[in-house]
Amino acid sequence: MATQSTGIADVEQAAPRHQRRWPALLALAFGAVAIGLTEFVPAGLLPQIAANTLGTEYARDQSGAVAQAGWMITAYALGVVVGAPLIAALTARMPRRRLVLALLLLFVVGTVASALAPNFGLVLAARFMAGLPHGAYFGAAGLLAASLMGPGKAARGFAVVLSGLTAANVVGVPAVTWLGQTAGWRIAYLLIAGVFALALLAVAATVPEAPASGGSPAAELRSLLSPQVWLTAATAAIGFAGFFAVNSYVAPVTTEVTGLSAGAVPWVLAAMGLGMTVGNALGGWLADRDLRRATLYGFLAMIASAALFGVAAGTPAGLFSGAFLIGATSLFLGPALQARLIAVAPDAQLMGAAVNQSAMNIANSLGAALGGAVIAAGLGYRAPAWIGVALGAVGLCLAAISFARLTAFDTRGRPRSVGTPS
Repeated sequence: MATQSTGIADVEQAAPRHQRRWPALLALAFGAVAIGLTEFVPAGLLPQIAANTLGTEYARDQSGAVAQAGWMITAYALGVVVGAPLIAALTARMPRRRLVLALLLLFVVGTVASALAPNFGLVLAARFMAGLPHGAYFGAAGLLAASLMGPGKAARGFAVVLSGLTAANVVGVPAVTWLGQTAGWRIAYLLIAGVFALALLAVAATVPEAPASGGSPAAELRSLLSPQVWLTAATAAIGFAGFFAVNSYVAPVTTEVTGLSAGAVPWVLAAMGLGMTVGNALGGWLADRDLRRATLYGFLAMIASAALFGVAAGTPAGLFSGAFLIGATSLFLGPALQARLIAVAPDAQLMGAAVNQSAMNIANSLGAALGGAVIAAGLGYRAPAWIGVALGAVGLCLAAISFARLTAFDTRGRPRSVGTPS
C-alpha cells in the first residue's frame, strides 16, 4: 500500500546516499557562502555605495548619506522576511533540488541587478528582490542536506549548510570588502553574482534528485496558525538578537574600549567567525542527540559569553576570547533553532525552516537597533553586551516555555504525539 511522504525521514529514504554525498553537501554550503557575501559585504562598503549612488547628498552630508545607504541592508532583510514564508507556501510541492536551483538563479539575477542599477531607488528594489530567496534557500538546502546525512542527523545537515555562512564571515567578506573598496562596490557585487552562478552549477552537478516532503501550500500556511511555531520563532527573533547586539558594535569596542587600531577589527571579526564555525559544528552534533538540551544550554552559554564580553573587552585578551566565545555559543544555537522550528511544524518543514531565517533577520534588526539605542543614550560601547545578556535571557525563558507547553518528547527532545513510542 502506497504511503504519502510527510517528514524528513521519508526524504532520507528517497534521496540516495553514495560517494557523491560530500560534494553535494559542499555545493549546498557553497551557496550559503554566496549568501553570506551578499548579506554582509554592504556593511563594509556603505561609504562607497553612498558616494556612488547618492552623489549630491554625499557631497553635502557624508554621514547622512552613509546612513541613507544603510537602507540597502534593511531592504535585503525585508526581502528575507517577506520571501521566506511566501516562497515556502508557493513551492511546497516542488522537488527540493529543483527549488534550490531556482532560488540560486534568483540570487544571480537579483545580485546582478543590484550591481547594475543606475540609481539608489533601483538599488533598493534589487536588494529587496535579492533577499526574497534567502530564507527558502536555507530551508530547502537544509532539508536536502539532512536527507543526504541520513537518519538522526538532520541538525548536522543544517549545520553543514550554515557552515557556508560562517566561512563567508571568516574569509570571504573581508576579501570582497577589500575588492569593493579598491575596485568599486559594483565590481564586488558582480563577483558575488559569479559566486552564486558557480554555486548553481555545483548544485546542478552534484546534488541528487529528491522529492518534495509531501506537503501542500495549504499545509505550509496552516503551520502559521500553530502557537508553537510563533513561540519558537519569537525565541529565535528575540534570543538570537543578543548576538547581533554584540556583533554590530565590535568595531567601536575594538578601537574605543580596547584601544586597538582599526586594523585590528578584521582580526576580531575573524576570531568571532572562527567561534561561529566551531559552535555551529558542535551545535549540530548535540541538537541531533538532544534538541531540548542543546537549545536551553545554548542560551545559557550565550548569556554567559555576552556577560564576559561586557566585562573583559577592555583588554586585548578579553576582547578576542570574548568575541570567539560569543560567536561560538550563538552559532551553537543555530542548528538547534532551525531543527526546532521544523519539529513543531512536521507537516510544513519548508515553512518551519524558512520562518527561522525570517526570525534571524528580525533578530539582526532588533539587536542592532537596541544596541545602538543604549550607545546613543550615553551608556558606552560595552552597553550592547548587556543588552545581549537581557535578550538572551528572554530567549531562554521563551524556549523553556515552548518546551514546557508540549506534553511529550522523543529521546532527542523533539515533540511527539502522546502514545508515540520514544
